[in-house]
Amino acid sequence: NFATNTFYMALYTNAATLDETTTAYTTQGEVVASGYTAGGQIVTATVTSVPTSSGSVTYINFSSPSWTAALTARGALIYKAGDNGAVCVLDFGNDKTSTSTFTVQMPANTSTSALIRLA
Repeated sequence: NFATNTFYMALYTNAATLDETTTAYTTQGEVVASGYTAGGQIVTATVTSVPTSSGSVTYINFSSPSWTAALTARGALIYKAGDNGAVCVLDFGNDKTSTSTFTVQMPANTSTSALIRLA
């Protein structure tokens, strides 16, 4: 149940090999920077189900984490605490750099834009 589990977001450099085959959290290619702790930080999951004309849509979104750190990240992994199972891989498209605060801004929590949508 997404609503009752704890999830983390870890940040990764372009040296990481994260893709659709990633099954668990790994330290390989994880960001190393002052102000960033290995394993990332807790993100809160929000799960919503809404009826539609063809059944229902369930969508899952996560809080937008921030780190007070100068760092560069190419992507992120959201994973479940306990078994470290991967939930989703985020590819930022290119390296993103911050000199003070690095924030991963999640999309709006709606049935058409949330990070994970199931119909």
